[in-house]
Amino acid sequence: MEANTRSTGRLPAAFLTPGSSSFMDFLGEHQPEMLPGNRQLPPVQGVIEAPHGTTIVAVTFPGGVVLAGDRRATMGNMIAQRDIEKVFPADEYSAVGIAGTAGLAVEMVKLFQLELEHFEKVEGAQLSLEGKANRLSTMIRSNLGMAMQGLAVVPLFAGYDVDRGRGRIFSYDVTGGRSEERNYATTGSGSVFARGAMKKLFRDDLTEEQATTLVVQALYDAADDDSATGGPDVARRIYPIITVITEDGFRRLGEEEAAELAGSVLQARLEQPDGPRAALL
Repeated sequence: MEANTRSTGRLPAAFLTPGSSSFMDFLGEHQPEMLPGNRQLPPVQGVIEAPHGTTIVAVTFPGGVVLAGDRRATMGNMIAQRDIEKVFPADEYSAVGIAGTAGLAVEMVKLFQLELEHFEKVEGAQLSLEGKANRLSTMIRSNLGMAMQGLAVVPLFAGYDVDRGRGRIFSYDVTGGRSEERNYATTGSGSVFARGAMKKLFRDDLTEEQATTLVVQALYDAADDDSATGGPDVARRIYPIITVITEDGFRRLGEEEAAELAGSVLQARLEQPDGPRAALL
C-alpha cells in the first residue's frame, strides 16, 4: 500500500471507497490487524506487569465540567513514571481521562480522537456527546480480551453538551458498560478516597474556580491514602493535569495555574491536614 502511494503519488483505493463514517469500521475492513483488540498476546503465566495510570476525577458546575488526573504511573509496588499525562482532549468539546494499563490507554485515546475526527470529516458535523460516549464504549468492549489478562483500560469521559447547554460525565467498566454520572465521578485506584472528598465538598452552585480547587482537593485526598496516586510534587514542579470544558470549548490549565491551585491547597492543609470539612446544615 505504501509502495503504491510513493510510486504514483495517489491515495490507495481503500481511501477512495465510500464507506462507514466510523474510522474503526474502516480500519477493521482494510487492516484489521491494526486494531488493538485484534492483537494476539504471547502466552503468559499470571498477570502481565505493565505501567498503570491511577486516579481520574471529574466534576460538573453550572458552566461546564472539570476533568483532572494525577501524574503517577505504577508497576506493582514501584513508581514507573512520575509525570505521565492521563487527561487528553477528545475533540473541541470533550476529553478523556485514562486509568488502567497506560500504554493501551494512550493508544485507545489516540484511536478515539481519530474516530471523532473521521466522523466529522465524513459527515460534515460533530457527533452528539451521547454518540461520542457510545463510540468510546464500543472501543473499550473491543479490548475485553486483553482486560481479562490484566491489561484493562477504564477511562472517564466528560464534555460540554452543546445541545443541552451543560457539562456531562460518563464512566465505564472493563466490558464497555457505560453509565452517566451525576455531579461528579472518579476512577482508578484512588477513586474511593477521591469520591469521598468530592461527596463532602460538592455543591450545585460551584464556580469554575471552586470546581478546579475541588478536583485538586480530591486528588490530594486520594494520594494521602493510596500509594499509587501521586500528589502535587512541588520539588519537581509536577502538578495534576486539570482541564475545563465549557461552551467555549476545551481548555487545559497552564503549569502556573495548576501550581497556584496546588499551592493554595497545600497551604490550607498545613492548618487542616485532613482537608476542609463539609458545611453543616
